[in-house]
Amino acid sequence: MSATGIVSREQTQQKLDRRGPVAARYMASTPYTTADRLEECARNFGERIFLTEGDVRYTYAQFNQRANQVARALRAQGVKKGDVVAMAIENRAAFFFAWFGIAKLGAVAAFINTHVAGKPLVHALEVTQSHAVIVGEECAGRFAATEGLNTALNYWHWPDEDRRAEAGVLAQFGADLQALSMAEDGGDTPLAWREGVKAGDTAQYIFTSGTTGLPKAAVISHARWLMAGDSMQILWEISGDDCFYCFLPLYHGAASMSLTSTAMSAGARIVVRRKFSRSEFWNDIRRHEISFCQYVGEICRFLLSVPPAADDRQHTLRKMAGTGLSPEIWQQWTARFGEQFQIYEGWGGTESNTNTINLDNRVGSCGRVPFWEKTNLRLVRYDQEKGDYIRDENGFLQLAGVNEPGEAIGMVIDYPDVVAGRFEGYTNAEASEKKLLRNVFRPGDVWWTSGDLLRCDEEGYCWFVDRIGDTFRWKSENVSTMEVGDALGDFGGLDAITVYGVQVPGHGGRAGMAALVMNGGASFDPKAFWELAIARLPRYAAPLFVRLMDTPDMTGNYKLRKVDLQKQGYDGAQTGDPLFVRNDRLQTYVPLSAAAIEEALRG
Repeated sequence: MSATGIVSREQTQQKLDRRGPVAARYMASTPYTTADRLEECARNFGERIFLTEGDVRYTYAQFNQRANQVARALRAQGVKKGDVVAMAIENRAAFFFAWFGIAKLGAVAAFINTHVAGKPLVHALEVTQSHAVIVGEECAGRFAATEGLNTALNYWHWPDEDRRAEAGVLAQFGADLQALSMAEDGGDTPLAWREGVKAGDTAQYIFTSGTTGLPKAAVISHARWLMAGDSMQILWEISGDDCFYCFLPLYHGAASMSLTSTAMSAGARIVVRRKFSRSEFWNDIRRHEISFCQYVGEICRFLLSVPPAADDRQHTLRKMAGTGLSPEIWQQWTARFGEQFQIYEGWGGTESNTNTINLDNRVGSCGRVPFWEKTNLRLVRYDQEKGDYIRDENGFLQLAGVNEPGEAIGMVIDYPDVVAGRFEGYTNAEASEKKLLRNVFRPGDVWWTSGDLLRCDEEGYCWFVDRIGDTFRWKSENVSTMEVGDALGDFGGLDAITVYGVQVPGHGGRAGMAALVMNGGASFDPKAFWELAIARLPRYAAPLFVRLMDTPDMTGNYKLRKVDLQKQGYDGAQTGDPLFVRNDRLQTYVPLSAAAIEEALRG
């Protein structure tokens, strides 16, 4: 430690350098895939418990057998190497069986958000060019209610004893894949089924919301998945004795890539839960002797809201990794639940080609850059008011100064066979190009642009500042304002709608707010608006607040002025407009009050 109590730059860099050999292990041409990793785990850790769901446990060997059975069933149904198989299954063992069964065939798994229906669902199947779909019974109702669903695709369903679909719904989605797979042999599948698949080839599509429009499908190669796990296993210092708690959705990268790949890298255990439960969190930790969990800041706030108990510090949880943990909540967390925590707050994204990670337990920091020459990350100056970069006299971007917020960008490494630092992009080439900046610091260079503002202090520690653009984050999900506006734009009597995120004291991210302008003579029907929002949007994306305005707030060139609306938030004293808050219990929007806000945030 230095005289100031800060870990030296050299010490932090030494930790970061431990992941160096990982990148060289998985070149694009390496004939090693996610399926090979599972088979290696079955050989090395066969009798160890890998997956626990409720009271049911699967060893690595048993899990490998189940994946083999699914692979055989799918192959008998016509799935082959290179095919894209979409899967909409909640957090349960079936997700893992289907995922790795697909991998055994050299096929590509497209993870579908289990909350979506309608246009976003149709979009997801189209942009991934899915050949087939595995529909969990818990998602069958959303599929059945979706107009325009491509019925020409091959469908199978996977039963769910806990989430039964309405009578007749499952029959719309093909044969029972669980039954088909259980009838198959669990022995090793022929390597010829995935012969020729390389580490640089696509393993999965994972959807990530962009700043506008419908979610984009990020391309995840086998190498990227493998490198994520091996790197985190080193940085998080994970061993076979560790147990991961998986309650964040598996269709996102945090759980399916970082957590699962890391656990398999070390031969560790995973306890899977459908979704986060405030009341069952610590019960699960103690019951399963869980040592590691991922988080978003909001989850930690939820757990701190539970009344203190005598056994708050009697648990096995020792390490946590995630994003959005504010310094205040961080300190409250360790003060209440124990000082022993190693918290790996980080920054990055599913599709990003660079990242940061806090290895020093520096409260509130999302990572450290000890020496800039050792990373492809840079922070560049950005004018938030103008919505553009600040350039020098030659038109090149400028580096942000110490403690000056700047957009995080990553230099694209484009060398043959090198995967580390590569931008793998999306299924849509145009969307991929929009994420790239060219001629940034010199002619011809290419950088991935994050859309996130970070600042870096004098010790090299990074701090998340805000998200540029229209996408905001709420309840650990990215919400596109354009998608919400499109979904609600035909509400009866509506003249104009502006959707944006507003800060809520004591809560991470931003809550959705819709500013509505009604046609002359038309009145706002709060119940009808609630019904439309809930029917067309995932609950986390349905606006929490509504503001009724006489005229839309626009700039001189007819662009909606969201910045001012965001600053005003839902403060009635500032707006002078009628304000409403969503009430899911009453199934309507109610006039804004402190009590109404409190009830809405509890929901």
